[in-house]
Amino acid sequence: MTRQRLTITLKKDVIRALDQTIDGDRIRNRSHAIEYLLSKTLAPKIKKAFILAGGAGVKMRPFTYEMPKTMLPVKGKPILEHIIDKLREHNIREIIILVGALGDKIKNHFGDGAKFGISIVYIEELKEEGTAAPLRLAKNLLGNEPFLLLYGDVLADINLTDFIDFHSAHGGLTSIALTSVAKPSEYGVVCLHGDKVVDFTEKPHKAHTLSHVVFSGIQILSPKVIEMVPKKGFSMLENDLLPKLAKSGQLYGYLFEGRWYDVGTPEIYAEAVKEWGK
Repeated sequence: MTRQRLTITLKKDVIRALDQTIDGDRIRNRSHAIEYLLSKTLAPKIKKAFILAGGAGVKMRPFTYEMPKTMLPVKGKPILEHIIDKLREHNIREIIILVGALGDKIKNHFGDGAKFGISIVYIEELKEEGTAAPLRLAKNLLGNEPFLLLYGDVLADINLTDFIDFHSAHGGLTSIALTSVAKPSEYGVVCLHGDKVVDFTEKPHKAHTLSHVVFSGIQILSPKVIEMVPKKGFSMLENDLLPKLAKSGQLYGYLFEGRWYDVGTPEIYAEAVKEWGK
C-alpha cells in the first residue's frame, strides 16, 4: 500500500486526544493514529454478513441426523442464533445464509429475519463444495463492498466493530480473526509479522506446528477475493485461498481474547454448552 507524505496543523487539545489513542501496539505513533482514525471514519461500513450453514455435520452424529449442526442448542437457543445476535449487536443486519442438508429447519426458525430485527436471504448449497465455492453462489448478493464471512458452527466472543475498524485501517484484501489453542494441528495455523499473516497452513503435521495462533472461522473479505475462487469443483478457503493471500501480502490477522468454540465434535459441543456465556 503506497503512502504520501502530508503535513497538517492541529489544535493542542486535538493532539492530546490523538495521543490517547496510541497504545504502542495497534496504534504506534501519531502518524499511525491519524491514519487509523481517518480510515475508520472514511472507509465503507460493512453492512453484510455471509454465514456458511451448510454441510452434513457427519462428525456431530447422532445429533445431526435430524438437526443441522448450526441449530444445535447452546444456553437455550441455536448456535446460529447466537451468531446472528452478535451481528445485530454490531449493527450488521443484512445477512445471507448458505443452507444445505435439513436447511428447512433453519428457514422455519429464522424466516426472513424480521422477528430478529434483521433481513435474511437464503441460498441453497448445490452440493458440498467446500468453504470457498459458496462465495461464487452469493456473489451478486454480496455487492461491491467488503463483507463478513462466518462459519455457522463457530461461537466467538469477539468485538466485531473493532475487527471491522482493524480491516478498514490496513486496507488489505482480507482480514481473519485469530485465537490461540493448545492443540493447533486441527486448525488453520498462522504465522504473524506484526498484524500481517505471512504463512497460513491448514491442519499442519504436529511435528511442524510451531505457532498456537489459529484461524477462528471469522473473516472480512473484499469482493475482489471472489474472483480468486476456482470456478468449478471443490475448493477450500483454508487450502486454496488464504495461503495464497498470505504469500501475496494481502492477508491480515486480528487477535482476540474472548472465548471461542469451533463446534465440530460432540466433545467441543459439550464444552460449549457448559462454558458459553460465563
